[in-house]
Amino acid sequence: MAQRGATTTETPTPDALRPSGSLLANLSDELRRPPPFDEMDPAHVSAFVAASRQAYYAPGEPVVAPEDGPVRELFFIRRGAVTGKRGLSEVSGGAFQYEAGDLFPISAVLAQRAPTTLYHATEDTFVLVIAAEDMRALAQRSPPFGDFLNRRILKFLELSRAALQVAYSSQALAEQSLETPLVELVGHKAPVSCAPHTPLREVLGQMHERRIGSMLVVDGVGAPMGILTRSDVLGRVALPQVPLDAPVSAVMVQPVHSLPHDATAQDAALAMSTHGIRHVPVTRGGRLVGIVSERDLFALQRLSLKQVSSSIRNATSVDTLRVVAHDIRRFARTLLGQGVQARQLTALISHLNDALTTRLIELVAERHGLSLAGACWLALGSEGRSEQTIATDQDNALIRPEGSDPSHYLAFAREVNQALDDCGYPLCKGGVMAGNPELCLTLSQWRERFALWIEHGSPKDLLNASIFFDFRPLAGDETLAQALREEMMEHARTTPRFLKQLALNGLAHEAPLNWLGNIDTTAVGGHDTLDIKLQGTAIFVDVARLYALAHGVSATNTRERLETVGPLLGVPAHEAQAWIGGFDYLQLLRLHAQLDGTTVGDNPNRIAVDTLNDIDRRILKETLRVLRALQQRLKLDYDR
Repeated sequence: MAQRGATTTETPTPDALRPSGSLLANLSDELRRPPPFDEMDPAHVSAFVAASRQAYYAPGEPVVAPEDGPVRELFFIRRGAVTGKRGLSEVSGGAFQYEAGDLFPISAVLAQRAPTTLYHATEDTFVLVIAAEDMRALAQRSPPFGDFLNRRILKFLELSRAALQVAYSSQALAEQSLETPLVELVGHKAPVSCAPHTPLREVLGQMHERRIGSMLVVDGVGAPMGILTRSDVLGRVALPQVPLDAPVSAVMVQPVHSLPHDATAQDAALAMSTHGIRHVPVTRGGRLVGIVSERDLFALQRLSLKQVSSSIRNATSVDTLRVVAHDIRRFARTLLGQGVQARQLTALISHLNDALTTRLIELVAERHGLSLAGACWLALGSEGRSEQTIATDQDNALIRPEGSDPSHYLAFAREVNQALDDCGYPLCKGGVMAGNPELCLTLSQWRERFALWIEHGSPKDLLNASIFFDFRPLAGDETLAQALREEMMEHARTTPRFLKQLALNGLAHEAPLNWLGNIDTTAVGGHDTLDIKLQGTAIFVDVARLYALAHGVSATNTRERLETVGPLLGVPAHEAQAWIGGFDYLQLLRLHAQLDGTTVGDNPNRIAVDTLNDIDRRILKETLRVLRALQQRLKLDYDR
């Protein structure tokens, strides 16, 4: 076995272990690829290399151990891999692995403490080692480096989100604009044009009156001859002092670059780029039928929240809402292309789904002659938490008026459930819908149901009922839901048995890391896959729900719950931010796969881990480490 941390020389000295001058340039180029070096000033990357020494570790050889005392060096892996194991995680069969491009052990170096983990090489491993004092000095000079050390998981999130933005911005542009025929863009509105002999005074007057940016000049049969735009007026009319009585043909730009009606928006964009123009006339059989501007192409890509919301509010039938539901998915894709974060995106999707569901409820209630004054439609599960992704089924319930005929409300609720299914929100396979007689209850009946779950529910009962504790009023009398929540929360907070049962559910599925610390995948469809909901987001949701109920936190949103309970648990801010960042990332990964259609098999939450890019694979592993640590905290708090 080679000497611990040695090079190929038998008796290495500190100077011998440092990179030679001939290697500095090559090492600097090598380091500029992984984060955070890819964002650092090249001089700072070179400074990192110059301050480092090289070391080699044989398979199984320890790199850093708790008995070594406070960690005084930071390690960067050039080749190979290092596995970390520690007491609690080792007992439960857990570990984690660092690979080429990783820095470790960041937390221990920053805290100037001994590591709690034994790190050893799992294969032939070559590293660069930098002293803690040099690391801290570089962190002060290089903001990207210092920021990365303090916010590693959040930094990876930013990199992943940026990669997604690039992918989706081009994809959204192609799907929403570039393939659109020009005839669809110009519509049926008659184009504004004039004859070549029309006086400038009249042309400019019409442009001002009609608030248009250009005037097309056509011949006797309607074929485009030239164009005059607002930007042309200064250079072609005002500065040369052309008389306003002169014909427009004296100053128009020609030849005019036009396209046929069956050309696409992509053709128009290319024409604008090629010729440096902002307007393209559209012709049919050589005659002018419209004009497309640069603004039209831009506007086509900006399916707005206001547009979708207005379409929902003005819908008069389920058929109309079915079309709008498709717009919600297009809107989500556009937002990803604009770099919107997962929490904002899921909140917007949930908001639009809320609006669509509410409008459906109004339409169906009106058809049934029902008033919702004494009733309340409840959103459950992910919709109750405002965390819906694209592939989401229905989870809802109904508080009906005391003494009401259940058959009337059940018929109403079933029609709403079916209409939602028609709009692309599948019926819940478990029957968690307001059209189920067991979920169409009066307020007093709901109080009894929650009391039964809290006082006598087994872990299995609570596993099936957990989504009910995330309920949120959607339509009708919201005070009914508020009264139910206040009573339920007080009962839950003061019932230790119930909290422990919830904790057991939160520990039922362990974070999917194997004993080496690699992602523990399942082979499906020829890919190494992971159910990102069951083995990821659902665990965050379960743990956040438990701590929220235990501390009287009324929020139902997972992110808000984690933000609130962190300080209540005395957790350092960076640790709570890691929980939130990890949850946000998993949500983003789900949305990415669902919008791309790259989920595996029939499960809209199963992703192919082996197709992830390097950044996503790293952050996924980092998130699962955070998730496992959160479960370990839960186990210490409730499972003993």
